[in-house]
This record gives sequence, C-alpha cells and structure tokens, in this order.
Amino acid sequence: MARFLIVGGFLAAVFWIFSVVDCAVQPPTRHRGVRKGVWIAIVALLPVIGGILWFALGRARPGEEPRDLYVPLDDDPSHLRRISEAEQDQRIRELEAELAKLDDDHPKENGSSGERS
Repeated sequence: MARFLIVGGFLAAVFWIFSVVDCAVQPPTRHRGVRKGVWIAIVALLPVIGGILWFALGRARPGEEPRDLYVPLDDDPSHLRRISEAEQDQRIRELEAELAKLDDDHPKENGSSGERS
C-alpha cells in the first residue's frame, strides 16, 4: 500500500510539472477560455485537477484554428468567409448611414475649448 502511495504521488508530481510547463510554453493563441496567466495559475494552484482541466478544456486541439478571444465579427476572417459579399456590402452601407446620422445629430462646435460664455 505504501508503494502505491509513493508511486501515485510521484506520478501526480510529474503530471503537475508537465501540465505547468505545457501551459507556460503554449502561445497565448492556443489557450481557450481564459488568458494564459489565468491558466497557469489554475494549473499551478490545483495540481492534478488543474492539469486535467488544462488538457480537457484549456488547450486548443491540434488543427484547431487559433482564435483571439476578442475579435469583433467585422474583423473575424472565419465569420467573413461565411457571409456573402452582398451581405458585407449591405452591412457597410448600414454602418455608414449610422455614422452619418450620428454626425448630423452632433454637429461640431465652433472653437476648440468647448466652454460656454
């Protein structure tokens, strides 16, 4: 029984070290869910459970397209490939009309200070 605990503890320590190193060396684009620093903290503070979470949820799979978490749809290439050119043109016209309306609603003030007399 003591041998089992020693071997199990050794394997847990090796898995924990491997998980921390793997998480730390992956580029930020390969981290899913939360930022790289948060994943490192999770793996380091929760030795076995953190490593399991990292490999099950946090690490992007090989062949999976790396994706920034904060890319707006108008700048996301995968989203732009899914919509047609006509839909893109229509969206651009809608945005230009919105901007023109905002400019009409808020005319520029004369003078640079913006203070009233």
